[in-house]
Amino acid sequence: MIRVLVVDDQTLVRQGIRSLLGLSGDIEVAGEAGDGREALAAIEACTPDVVLLDLRMPGYDGLWTLGELRSRTDAPPVLVLTTFDHDTLVMDAIRAGARGYLLKDVTLERLTRAIRTLADGGTLVSPSITERLLRAVHRGRPPAGEPPAKVQPLTERELEVLRLIAEGCSNREIAEALFLAEGTVKNYVSALLAKLGARDRTNAVLRALHENVLG
Repeated sequence: MIRVLVVDDQTLVRQGIRSLLGLSGDIEVAGEAGDGREALAAIEACTPDVVLLDLRMPGYDGLWTLGELRSRTDAPPVLVLTTFDHDTLVMDAIRAGARGYLLKDVTLERLTRAIRTLADGGTLVSPSITERLLRAVHRGRPPAGEPPAKVQPLTERELEVLRLIAEGCSNREIAEALFLAEGTVKNYVSALLAKLGARDRTNAVLRALHENVLG
């Protein structure tokens, strides 16, 4: 069972998400929080596998929460679930450490798939988010904090793995798609992170987009 923490300042939204996820069969809401400070305490108390996080909340908002979690080595992956889809906000959330980004009008099927992907170690850089990042890069606004040095060339296999990461695939899904052992995929991921100078999978996609590695 995948344990989820729902962080949203609206009680009705939290109750609705709880009810919907209860239909999945393999996902349960282990806790709820109304802002970032409550979220940090709830993470300690219920140790969720995935955090569903709203961005705009009074007081300690989603970006503050992501910043706090980023310094924790044992922090659970965060899936942003919000009504706001501004380009800058998307990029800020991803740079702050969000492993996925969805709008609240998402279908239950897509939401549960995203939760499973993050719980399995994957990221959710959906095509719409990738388009936003590309537009920002084309406008001359490269992701802040990226190392200026050029990336090292990737092998064709590493590029295949990177493209699947950009589609939100977990290591297991990449292994199945490329007919590789999961341990081999982990080695490829480690290699491409080093070559891209990236700290994690989402940052690797941002770096690849900035350097036009994905074409």
